[in-house]
Amino acid sequence: MQSPTLQEYRLLLETQGPAGLDFLNSRVPHRYTGIFRLQEGALHNIFLHDKRGEIIPEFLQVVPLTDSFCHLTMRDGVFRTADSTHESSLDGHKYQGVLRSYIGLPLADGQGGLYGTICHFDERALELADEEFEIFSKAAKLLPDYLGKPVLRPGA
Repeated sequence: MQSPTLQEYRLLLETQGPAGLDFLNSRVPHRYTGIFRLQEGALHNIFLHDKRGEIIPEFLQVVPLTDSFCHLTMRDGVFRTADSTHESSLDGHKYQGVLRSYIGLPLADGQGGLYGTICHFDERALELADEEFEIFSKAAKLLPDYLGKPVLRPGA
């Protein structure tokens, strides 16, 4: 049985479209929650929720795979750091210390392949509670069923 939080997220996916990122982002301290699709060696931002509601910075629109933290997410099945400045696996990385906190999970494409990633991130060093990580993980497993599908609106 799903938790009330995941039932609420599923309802958002069914009625408002495939992202529901504002809901996921409202639960965490991170400024951004995004979905990035892997295409031709780069990650393309498909959906991004910014707590400040600002225009997506250009460097987040298309990110070469090797310049992203997402490549670690896809390689290892998860990548989570509260402060990238202290993450030895990122030594020499272009965005180490720029995007300080990052939590990423891979997204399947619904056919057993890799779609891309979903992640929370921020310029500040931030922790994510284990309970929220668990909810995020379960939400990431629900999301692929809705990617690429038309939005079903009540009464439509």
